[in-house]
Amino acid sequence: MRFQATRFTDAFLIEAERALDARGYFMRTYCARAFAERGLETTFVQDSTSFSKLRGTVRGMHFQKAPHEEVKVVRCLKGAILDVIIDVRPTSWTFLQAQAFELSADNERQLYIPKGFAHGFQTLVDDVLVGYMISAYYAPESATGLRYDDPACPIKWPLTITEINDKDRAWADFAVDQRRSK
Repeated sequence: MRFQATRFTDAFLIEAERALDARGYFMRTYCARAFAERGLETTFVQDSTSFSKLRGTVRGMHFQKAPHEEVKVVRCLKGAILDVIIDVRPTSWTFLQAQAFELSADNERQLYIPKGFAHGFQTLVDDVLVGYMISAYYAPESATGLRYDDPACPIKWPLTITEINDKDRAWADFAVDQRRSK
């Protein structure tokens, strides 16, 4: 496995290495030892999958507040997505900065998303399947998000948004939500 740095010191783009033979290939998509050697989370308590029917669908930007913050490892199992993370840690020098990555079934990349990051994606084709390994159980009382078009951290979605659920459309502006929680 190859771990590529991102603009964030603790988020990584992960590329698996294929072992090819006449049958096809084998690749390791997770190795606790490789993660631990880099000081990354190695315990994942949930493995989840999402399916999106239409190109242009947006899911996110989701995260869980303390004490239920979560690490995610995300990969696209079918199709392609533009995966976006935003640093929502107020004491971080990259606070409210975003970075986007194309994840696809073809490139087989994964994204390691540390605690304190909002996460979401837009589907680039129809019929997309995305898998998530998650380090914390879902805690509805801690679940929150940023709106897909929040002015505090604008995202350049590559396609017209075709589908987004009401909850993701209705998140308060991040600046307003921050003032409310103080």
